[in-house]
Amino acid sequence: MRIISGRFKGRRLKTPAWAGLRPTSDRLRETLFNILAGQVDGAVVLDGYAGTGALGIEALSRGASHVVFVEQDRRAAALIGENLRHCGIAEGCAIIRADIGRLSQPGGVRLFDLILLDPPYEGVDLEATVGRAARWLSVAGVLVLEHARRRVSPPNAGDLARSRVVHSGDSALSFYRRDSADASTAGDDRANS
Repeated sequence: MRIISGRFKGRRLKTPAWAGLRPTSDRLRETLFNILAGQVDGAVVLDGYAGTGALGIEALSRGASHVVFVEQDRRAAALIGENLRHCGIAEGCAIIRADIGRLSQPGGVRLFDLILLDPPYEGVDLEATVGRAARWLSVAGVLVLEHARRRVSPPNAGDLARSRVVHSGDSALSFYRRDSADASTAGDDRANS
């Protein structure tokens, strides 16, 4: 697993040595950040269910001003710290070891420009997950939910509407915004059928 683009391009990230953590593939990360290209620079980002921290580190590499990593598993939170140190990132981020569903204000940040959620592919209520995180999204912000392709993401959650779905292999990315006009043109893209 490596950083795709930006200041830390090519840096290899450590991956988990235990079962149960599924990092976002390089290909899916590249697709995600190509879609978000104009929205990352200067953004305040929440990397929820952060795992290895790859999504948040990619955002920092591409110019995000601040990333809050939220990860419940202590081993994964330690792995995020190792990956940040490996990339030489000492500022512009915070790691919170907690259940994202129980946080009231992640890292003291009131609103995020970009929220990236990668919950487990099984056993998670996708609508509730998106709905809880919606309260932290800025008015013009984007929330992205990674999920199994076979699971349909909710068209609406909280006060957010799904604006786009991209499929790549066995995974899917669902994009949410507050602007309900985006939902009326909701697309279904295939990065790799």
